[in-house]
Amino acid sequence: MKNTVIDINIFMDFLFNRRGHENVAELFKFCSNGRVKGFVCAHEITTLCYFLNKFGEDTSKTKEIISKLMKQFTVIEINEALLNNALNSKIDDFEDAVIEVSAIDRNADYIVTRNTKDFEKSVIQVKTPEELLLIINGET
Repeated sequence: MKNTVIDINIFMDFLFNRRGHENVAELFKFCSNGRVKGFVCAHEITTLCYFLNKFGEDTSKTKEIISKLMKQFTVIEINEALLNNALNSKIDDFEDAVIEVSAIDRNADYIVTRNTKDFEKSVIQVKTPEELLLIINGET
């Protein structure tokens, strides 16, 4: 099983049917069936709520979506130690650095993102959904 921290842009691809959402849906199926252990950082959930409400979901629908997300993915709590570690990350963008140190904290094999360039200095391997699917499908 691959431990994988999923960047917010991947959730947004799926929720807003953006380009590549079909591959994300396939990746999320692997998270559901246990082939991939999916993690989401707590701060990403609050940001997703903001975007869901901003782009038309009512509060009850947003809560339903977030509830399903939290059942399928393990939420990584963001605490002072992680934030301090992120300040020392080689990754320049603080939010991305928080994702990286959260991945390190959870012994993740991968960070999945569309913005691989933002994670070039990451000590955790970074993959797009398509790249991770190739790895997972190659294991069968």
